[in-house]
Amino acid sequence: MYNLQESPMQISISFNKLMEHYEAMAKGNNQFAAIKAQHILDVQKPYPVLRDGFSDFSLLEKYKEEIGVILQDTFSPVLTNNEIKAASAPFQNIIFNSSERFKNIIKAAGDDFELQIKNMPEDDTYIIACGIILNFCYGYNLNFKRPFYYEIPDANGVTRFYKILYNADFTEIIPTEKAIKITKEDYDELIDDFENIELWKEKFPPNSYIFKGFVISNIFDITDDQSISNIKSNLIGENKHKDQNFINNFQEVFRSLFGIKDLRVGFSIYNQEDDVFEHVYGEGMISFLLNGLENVDCNQALCGWSYDRLLKENKYFSISDVDKSFTRSKGKAPHIKALQEQGIKSAIFAPIANDKGLMGILEIVSQEPKVLNSINAVKLVDVMPFIVSAVERSKNEEKNLIRSIIQQECTSIHPSVSWKFEKAAKQFIIDRDHLGDKKASFKNIVFKDVYPLFGQIDVKGSSEARNLATQKDLALQLSVIEKIIKKISKEDKLPIYDQIRFQIENFNAELADDFKVSSEHLLTGFFKQEIKPLFKFLLEKNTIVKDDITDYFNKIDADLDLIYFYRKHYDDTIALINKNMSGVLDEKQVEVQAMYPHFFERFKTDGVEHNMYIGESITKEHSFNPIYLYNLRLWQLQVMCEMENHFYQNQSDYPISLDVASMILVFNQPLSIRFRMDEKQFDVDGTYNARYEVVKKRVDKALIKGTEERITTKGKISIIYSQKEDEMEYLKYVKFLQSKNMLADDIELLELQDLQGVTGLKAIRIGLIYETNIGEEKSFYTYSDLMKTLKA
Repeated sequence: MYNLQESPMQISISFNKLMEHYEAMAKGNNQFAAIKAQHILDVQKPYPVLRDGFSDFSLLEKYKEEIGVILQDTFSPVLTNNEIKAASAPFQNIIFNSSERFKNIIKAAGDDFELQIKNMPEDDTYIIACGIILNFCYGYNLNFKRPFYYEIPDANGVTRFYKILYNADFTEIIPTEKAIKITKEDYDELIDDFENIELWKEKFPPNSYIFKGFVISNIFDITDDQSISNIKSNLIGENKHKDQNFINNFQEVFRSLFGIKDLRVGFSIYNQEDDVFEHVYGEGMISFLLNGLENVDCNQALCGWSYDRLLKENKYFSISDVDKSFTRSKGKAPHIKALQEQGIKSAIFAPIANDKGLMGILEIVSQEPKVLNSINAVKLVDVMPFIVSAVERSKNEEKNLIRSIIQQECTSIHPSVSWKFEKAAKQFIIDRDHLGDKKASFKNIVFKDVYPLFGQIDVKGSSEARNLATQKDLALQLSVIEKIIKKISKEDKLPIYDQIRFQIENFNAELADDFKVSSEHLLTGFFKQEIKPLFKFLLEKNTIVKDDITDYFNKIDADLDLIYFYRKHYDDTIALINKNMSGVLDEKQVEVQAMYPHFFERFKTDGVEHNMYIGESITKEHSFNPIYLYNLRLWQLQVMCEMENHFYQNQSDYPISLDVASMILVFNQPLSIRFRMDEKQFDVDGTYNARYEVVKKRVDKALIKGTEERITTKGKISIIYSQKEDEMEYLKYVKFLQSKNMLADDIELLELQDLQGVTGLKAIRIGLIYETNIGEEKSFYTYSDLMKTLKA
């Protein structure tokens, strides 16, 4: 029983075109061919229906023997066990006179298997049939060819893919009375509307043409090619690992490629930094190498040979008989042992690697011995480039996601500690996939047993300099206002102007005698609430002071409503100092990071502060030694000297003249630091360690014991410490830098007055030597000498 799809063509099986071919052969000069052709014609002759055509498909079985004789040249008995071939009607489930190989393929698929063209929707079948009519009956040359496939399971239930090629040499298409003649206008309309099935049915009504003849279906097994294509398709697209069907579909494709029903596929990620294999997170993802663990050291997951093969040579290998290999290795090969524990009998491990090295492992396993081996492992050669490409894309997407999460949760992170944030971000992604957005949280970042270093180069008298600049700006603004008020009061003799002049005189007196922050606030209110409305009113009156008021508004800053002249010089100077000092520090940091990695951060205030932390928990390697701490301390002292030198060498570039003072805080006990998510920065962790932060915040204001003198002063560097061994260590550094003409000979060993909650602090204070270039010759100065030189 045949279930025919709706079509513009009635199917009439006929061998007329083939018989015409044999009639020509029977009259030819090739005697052998002519005799054979005549024999076929004689077999057909008693059954004219075989030429006239029939739509009663039960006749295919009735005339099976005769049809076999007619088609014996096109279906060679010699090739019947090799060729996959059948006679059929196009796009219909009508198959006859199949080759033996095709019959065996259909038989192996099972009794309930129904042969169908896989990638042909019913509407497309109808429209393509119309396209054939346009070409055949109207002489158009429409190129509508596309590959057609069968998907047929083999005896093991593994899906195999077959491509169909049609030979239509023995067909003819005849219009019936129902056929509508197609005009050029019809054709133009049709080719612009392929998907409009109703339009095509209107122009080509069902059964309006007769298909007379048959086609030969030449079928080819393309399972390997299609499997590779399907692997590529499975790997295209985002977030595939989250799709629970992904791994099932992926395994089905590999089963088709290898022809193994029980084949399974696993993956593991290679973490180069830690030299470990890690579990791939996603629906259904599994790693047979990890055997249920989250991660395993590579040298504990593989034997020496397999480690070198995968990680160094980036080549695949197979284990055709796991039990035999287990016995041979006496159970000492970790990957063999892991496979045997999981009941796996044969396996292939393939490196997913690019030119930068290994990214992961593709694991293919079976519970049957021998079915995976070094021979069929060669199939992976064509597959791996697509897997490598997909993993590269996935890793890039993961990197971008990790950066995004770190940026969102932690802002910018110093490279020395980025590895720990990346690790936390990875875990955050995993938790978010498993627990959801609301339950997932970014884990605490803590580094234990690290040594802190703190330093600052601070602008001396910055508050006084700012206040002086503010005073000058306010006095200037009062002066401009007073001139305008005097001018307008000559024309408009209103008492209110006298009252404003009285206010201005009082403000000037307060600026000169007792300037405070409250004075600035009071004057700002006066300018905004009294002067600004008055001047706007006077502008509208078009008075004699219009130009003066316009000039006043041009002088004041639009955002502040204040004259911003002297303070701009001050602010520009501070900004330039910070930029230059930060530039020196950042440049030197690149060099010292290469000596030994450590955490570094700096802050711009009225000057530049910097924090550094060094220790094994930051570098993640078992390589830390106190020598690296001592080296960093010496580097810090030296770079502070260089920053001071750079400041004074470029002082002529600053809008106003300011001085700086440098200070280093020594803390000789290791502590823990924790990243504060709320503040987006590192801070010391624990009550005891908090003492360090207290000292950092207060020490630059500390006084020398028994005096009113601050420990930090211009022209000198102050090294604050509490332990005798710190003093001895830094005196060695001082002596070394004295030999380099960076520090003077005036060493002071001082005690500091107690700070709130902090006692016993001491300091080494020593003058700096400043270097200048006079022509080719270098000269060195103390701070006093330098000031005399700069003023000369």
